[in-house]
Amino acid sequence: MSATVIDSQIHGFLFGTEEMNEVFSEKSWVQKWLDTEAALAQAQGELGVIPKEKADIIVKYAKADLIDIPSIGEGYKSSITIVPLLNAFKKILPEHAGEYVHWGATSQDIVDTGMVLLERDAYDIILRDAKACLKAILKLVKKYRDTPEAGRTHVVHAIPITFGYKAAVWADELGRQIERFEGMKKRVFVGEMAGAVGTLASQPEKGLETQQRMFEILGLEVPTIAWHVARDNQAEFASMLALLAGTLGRIAHEIFTLQRTEILELEEPFFMGKVGSSTMPHKRNPAVLENVLALLRNVRGIAPTVVESMVSENERDWGCFISEWEAIPRACELMATALHKTKYILENLIVYEKHMERNLFVQKGLMMSECVMMHLARKLGRLTSHHIVYNACMEAYEKEIPLKDVLMKTKEVEDAFTEEEIDYMLNPHNYLGLAPVFCDRVLAKYAAYAEA
Repeated sequence: MSATVIDSQIHGFLFGTEEMNEVFSEKSWVQKWLDTEAALAQAQGELGVIPKEKADIIVKYAKADLIDIPSIGEGYKSSITIVPLLNAFKKILPEHAGEYVHWGATSQDIVDTGMVLLERDAYDIILRDAKACLKAILKLVKKYRDTPEAGRTHVVHAIPITFGYKAAVWADELGRQIERFEGMKKRVFVGEMAGAVGTLASQPEKGLETQQRMFEILGLEVPTIAWHVARDNQAEFASMLALLAGTLGRIAHEIFTLQRTEILELEEPFFMGKVGSSTMPHKRNPAVLENVLALLRNVRGIAPTVVESMVSENERDWGCFISEWEAIPRACELMATALHKTKYILENLIVYEKHMERNLFVQKGLMMSECVMMHLARKLGRLTSHHIVYNACMEAYEKEIPLKDVLMKTKEVEDAFTEEEIDYMLNPHNYLGLAPVFCDRVLAKYAAYAEA
């Protein structure tokens, strides 16, 4: 029986995906270690460091399916190193090839490189789904480019925007996170092969050549110097997940807020049979959004743990980076699940245009105070106009009457404008600014994603 929610038969769908579960499965961990040992042996065989025929055997048998994985777990009880893997691997290697496995390496070389390979697989999934979310948002930008919606600041109505504009802000932020994510590849996906303290003392003649060829085989960057205790690359990976979680969390929270009964401009996907409450049959709860928000909160919470692991001692400190083995896979699992669910939400988002239109007028014209003030300012000056319109708005607010009624009896306004002009100024559709233009700018910037 599973002891974690990620692997749970009951809760698993809330916290993990089959795809990411496979990336961080025990078999996958073992395979990445074997891939690293095989690349090392292949490089050393080509360079004549170990016999070529032994290297070929090592590469041929470097398959997790051939390994007694439970024995590795038993071995870990007495040796938290790569030795249990080496013992299990040696048992299946013919012709004494096991004597040439791990030549000149140290445990952390294999463990770190294996982790980087796992992260790279996770990265591909996360980046793919982040781009899919961006594509879904861009469709919203294009479709609702001109759909008026109440703009809100400090949770209250400000001036009109369009829903396309709101989505365009989401898209641009997510696009920047994708750019940052892509930009970290050369810094994060770096192999480790440096020996006991990082000096390659065990391979003085062809150590650098082995390192170069090994990481060429694995498709990783070659380190300038060992990073056994320099954990900034791992911290960057976790921090980038946290940044992405921040952006996705803001988008999810915005949709969540706009699904409130009193607002109901947006709603997460609904289907018949989706039950919101065991006691209130009418409930259409934002359950998927709540799931996403919880996942992303935890992703953001994991980053400080990995950053804390940067503070390690001397030339080796397992006590710090062992935390990465638990924290980073969990962050990837939670992020992949959040992205999977966010993609579903964005691609099937329910948009209530009629409710957006209705909400433009709930304050009976108060949302158009800036528009009125700016028109009045051309004749009376900015500060004087602000004072006049402020007093009119406060009266309308407290008496809960239309702003137009107050403006029509305000002498300065009455002297300056006709009723038709006041109606024009109070129409939210006439004060969208450059919202549609900004939508076009974002659509142009990310045209490649929209077309993908």
